[in-house]
Amino acid sequence: MKRFQYNRLLCVAILIGLVASLVINVRRHEVEQRNMTVDFAIDYESLLELAEREGLPPAKVLADAKKAGFTSLAVYERTFKKMNLSGKATAVPGASILERYESGALASAEWRAMVERGEIVGTEVYVTSHDPLTYREVKEDLIRRLGADRVRPFVADGREALAVKAQYKSFEKMHLGMPTDEMRAVNEAGFYVIARPTNYVKATPEDVAAMFRRLDGIRVSEVIFSDKQALGAPDALAATAEECRVRNLTIGLIEAPTQLQFYKQEGLLELAKMLDYRAARLYSIAKDEMEKIAIPVAIERWVNTDEERNIRVDLLRIFEKPQVGKTLYETNMDYFRATHDALAAHGFSFGPATWFEPFEPSPVLRALVMVGVAAAGVLYLSLVLPWLNRRPKIELMLFAAGALLMAIPVLMGHGGKIRLIASLASANLFPSIAMLWMLDRIRDKEPDAGWSLPRLIGSAALALWVTGALSFIGAAYLSGSLSDVEYFLEVNIFRGIKLTFVLPLILVAVGFMQRFDVFDGKLAEGDDALAQIRRILDRTITVRLLAVLGFALLAGVVFIARSGHNMGMPVSGLEIRFRAFLEQAMYARPRSKELLIGHPAFMLAAYAWARKWPAAVFFALVMAATIGQGSMVETFAHMRTPVMMSVARGVGGIVLGAGIGAGLMVLAEIWYRFFNRVCNK
Repeated sequence: MKRFQYNRLLCVAILIGLVASLVINVRRHEVEQRNMTVDFAIDYESLLELAEREGLPPAKVLADAKKAGFTSLAVYERTFKKMNLSGKATAVPGASILERYESGALASAEWRAMVERGEIVGTEVYVTSHDPLTYREVKEDLIRRLGADRVRPFVADGREALAVKAQYKSFEKMHLGMPTDEMRAVNEAGFYVIARPTNYVKATPEDVAAMFRRLDGIRVSEVIFSDKQALGAPDALAATAEECRVRNLTIGLIEAPTQLQFYKQEGLLELAKMLDYRAARLYSIAKDEMEKIAIPVAIERWVNTDEERNIRVDLLRIFEKPQVGKTLYETNMDYFRATHDALAAHGFSFGPATWFEPFEPSPVLRALVMVGVAAAGVLYLSLVLPWLNRRPKIELMLFAAGALLMAIPVLMGHGGKIRLIASLASANLFPSIAMLWMLDRIRDKEPDAGWSLPRLIGSAALALWVTGALSFIGAAYLSGSLSDVEYFLEVNIFRGIKLTFVLPLILVAVGFMQRFDVFDGKLAEGDDALAQIRRILDRTITVRLLAVLGFALLAGVVFIARSGHNMGMPVSGLEIRFRAFLEQAMYARPRSKELLIGHPAFMLAAYAWARKWPAAVFFALVMAATIGQGSMVETFAHMRTPVMMSVARGVGGIVLGAGIGAGLMVLAEIWYRFFNRVCNK
């Protein structure tokens, strides 16, 4: 029997790297705990619309929204489409004025005189306003966006008006700057303003300064850009950064519909970097989804969103249909209050969104993590290559070379790609080493059919905990490699999620075949993984084997397709309800791959070994168990999720998975005894 030695110096290097990783993760947890303030917000226009639909005074709706817990209201730039409805300003195409003149409907003598003098052009747009502030701001922004040559002031009926050279339909939708009156109304109602400006075409520093002057005297919680560009992109971003810095403003990063990174806005990430990532992540449930989900589901969504994805600006939408027995107004106010109270119950406070303080671990600590990863890589190789395992000097030479290659760039203040490689290696190596270590412990014990079921369950559960603890070393390394604000905000993301679903299976399969024969369990002298692979390839293909391979391939496709953010396969309604139950019952819902596949398979693998099940079955269960160990580590690749929540998710998965596995072992024992009784008759 081949014996694999675990090089002590490599293990010491891994232990030192683990300590460094834990120090980084403790600091990470402290930073995360200081970022627990959520801006509970809704669009100002949505509340006004709700008031109009229910026939209520806007002041009452705003007061009730304040009582429901909202801290900020989002205010967008003016458009003439909205101003025409509000009556504060009017934009009329010249063709309409001419038509009214011809029909006799044009009442103003001055306007009729202008038509008669040929001063009204059908292709121009004519802007009037009875509100001096609105008119002044509209005029300023029209000149800034279109140029003075396209905006001509004139006087009619004792007021200045504007003749604008523009196509009416596009003009009606044109953004015309932040409305000072609306922002003041929001502040007077007791809310902060979330400013939602758009960018200018060929924006200049003067354009940027003009937008921010509108914010003078306004209490602003965040600036969150609308449309596809950040204000100032591409050439005046420095001006935007300086204005935000001077005014102590936070910018918002709008989470993408896939819940991965952000809605693409040109210049946004560059601006965030200029501001040292004084930024907060925003989420809003999509409008079409609001039509499909129930209020309790939406409330649960908000809690999970803020806890698991570092969302710190919650921009709510109104429900369009009332609940049975309630008005639309009552339905929405109950929803607002219940969401606020649920977030408060989970430890969140409310106000302008907080951001992550600068967090950059010591290069020395990072370098020790890199050294530990190099040690883990050499250790794995020594556990699958017998000739290397017998030559500890070569192991140490390889370790020294790998450690220098990975640590030096980090010590020099660089190493972003090295850190990403280290995180990918950690996600794959440590679960594989943990499984191989457990297989080596199993090989030291002969299968004993005389073990009682309680003893077998206890031993399997203990083995699962120990293996899980070893896998968690990889989780600490992964988090220690990547932890910084860019990863917390998902400016950078872990690359290789799909690979971590597959590679541990390959690594453990190779190690398994260096220790066991997948056909009869006993590895012949001189036999190895390559010899077994050749025998597998030489096997005659039967219909039964083809069916098994087809099933395995289908399971693999499902496994990959259901993973990640862009899932190629939908989740069943039953599973969604099961997930919702776990989310409500536990601090952090365990992942299905651990709870329903990996950990129960681990328990059954121990049972299969003790009861001398066929080696191929044992091998298949070990592969399934590896899925659970890999998933535990891969959870930590989602750096936006607080580190303690990832820990809780993994621990909860082990506890419940061991319970499910124990139940399956009981069923297997019943079947085992029944089968033996039938065979012995």
